[in-house]
Amino acid sequence: MLQLIHKRCSKQFLAWCLSLWERRPSKSRNTFGVHKGLHTSRAIYYGRVAPVFARALAFGDKVAIVDQNGEHTYKDLYAQSLLLSQKLCQMLRCSSGDLNGERISFLCPNDASYVTAQWATWMSGGIAVPLYRKHPASELEYFIKDSQSALLVIEESYLAKMVPTADRLGVPVVPLPRSGRCSPADASSLEARRPILEWKDRGAMIVYTSGTTGRPKGVLSTHQNVQAVITGLVDKWQWAKDDIILHVLPLHHVHGVVNKLLCPLWVGATCIMLPEFSAQTVWERFLDPQAPRVNVFMAVPTMYAKLTEYYDKHFSQPHVQDFVRAVCQENIRLMVSGSAALPVPALERWRSITGHTLLERYGMTEVGMALSNPLHGARIPGSVGTPLPGVKVRIATESSQRDGPTSTVHAEGDEHGTKVTPGLEGKEGELFVKGPTVFREYWNRPKETRDAFTPDGWFKTGDTAVYKEGVYWIRGRTSVDIIKSGGYKISALEVERHLLAHPSIADVAVIGPQDPTWGQRVSAVVKLQEGETLSLKELKDWARESMPPYTIPSELLLVEEIPRNQMGKVDKKQLLRQFYSA
Repeated sequence: MLQLIHKRCSKQFLAWCLSLWERRPSKSRNTFGVHKGLHTSRAIYYGRVAPVFARALAFGDKVAIVDQNGEHTYKDLYAQSLLLSQKLCQMLRCSSGDLNGERISFLCPNDASYVTAQWATWMSGGIAVPLYRKHPASELEYFIKDSQSALLVIEESYLAKMVPTADRLGVPVVPLPRSGRCSPADASSLEARRPILEWKDRGAMIVYTSGTTGRPKGVLSTHQNVQAVITGLVDKWQWAKDDIILHVLPLHHVHGVVNKLLCPLWVGATCIMLPEFSAQTVWERFLDPQAPRVNVFMAVPTMYAKLTEYYDKHFSQPHVQDFVRAVCQENIRLMVSGSAALPVPALERWRSITGHTLLERYGMTEVGMALSNPLHGARIPGSVGTPLPGVKVRIATESSQRDGPTSTVHAEGDEHGTKVTPGLEGKEGELFVKGPTVFREYWNRPKETRDAFTPDGWFKTGDTAVYKEGVYWIRGRTSVDIIKSGGYKISALEVERHLLAHPSIADVAVIGPQDPTWGQRVSAVVKLQEGETLSLKELKDWARESMPPYTIPSELLLVEEIPRNQMGKVDKKQLLRQFYSA
């Protein structure tokens, strides 16, 4: 039984790692790069659609999840999920075994209990509404009410927090043991229990937006949407049953739910789930030669920053740094960054530490994953690559005319290539997405759903993008990351990338408060490196060497910490309210 390592990364521990590393059996660097047993096809989402649990029994006694409670095989997860699904049907008096899209909210830690709750909901024909344990009870109550959930599955450690809310809302509660294991079960005849014959257009999940641009909306994705994202990533990132991923992300967003959990479970791989992110534990998992060799890792930029800080503090000796780089290069085949913009200096620093150029990609709750840098081949720092299988993207600007809105298309493409309108290459516009990964609707918000799409069915992402050098680049949220100052359109993300190269700056968020003369001005909210000082004049003098004059901040606001949500995103509207309430 695998246990999480909780000892300190000391010199003794590193010496032990080094000694075992030198005595390790000779292995090819491609141990985890040979993608055997790929259980998917890039064309799957055009044919049969089925939830991931339908594939579980094919992997039998293979370990699916490793968590703080031990190992869980695919057969174990299937059996426990089936038992829970039967309980859900009993609670809701569903004799047919099909809940017909009833919403089931569930609150579980990052472990096998989450998978049990998710699979049980789908086995019962319900729609899964994952909740996040760190949200306050009032926020969770909003999600439960807004989704009109008929039942609440709660892992027992959260019962005290959630039962009062459930009682107030009149929603029945189903407790789930800490391990996710309901009771012993014989899995030999479980495969017959599949009451749902047609999954394609059925609702699968309601995942709530982060709320950085307004009240969180419930994004309803179908099983076809979910499967399209999974199979696209499995194809492009070459997921295989031999993969072992270290899971450190929250499980209430697409990044943690689909990219890091459902993709490995789709191919029969193993997912090691940590209760929460810890830089020390992640490094120990990477370096311990006696633990299963983690070969896939995904995180948000904030986590990579924390891992870099830990590295700088604890791995200062050259021979240790050489060891760290050798282990990461030999064992790990894929490292991904997403959910927020990755500063180029952070990418370059991580590459110098591990030898890995982080794979950047673009996605959002409503579209799953849309764009990705290649697994093999050049990755251009700051870009998000090209469209994933089945996904179409368009960059366009819309303008109002007397006869109605018109759209000028700058570039449009799919995985096979992008066509650029002559004279418009490199011109910024809004990014639009179309394809089987795009969600069905905002739950109970028909007007918002209509407004989110063009008349010909393209989803409006609200992100400003540009196509140049053969790849796509995200400039930021049109509403908060595009600053219009003195006739210029300035990308706040581009300004942030430049400022992060300053040796005194640890973190930065660029915002655009209103200005009576310029329309908006460029203001930098900055967290300094420990022990450093910085004045606005010093910043401007430095910036003139590398930044266009109109992009240089006219204001500098120093803070101890820049608030970010669990996915590393900054609520810039909140920053504007905080510093410019008038």
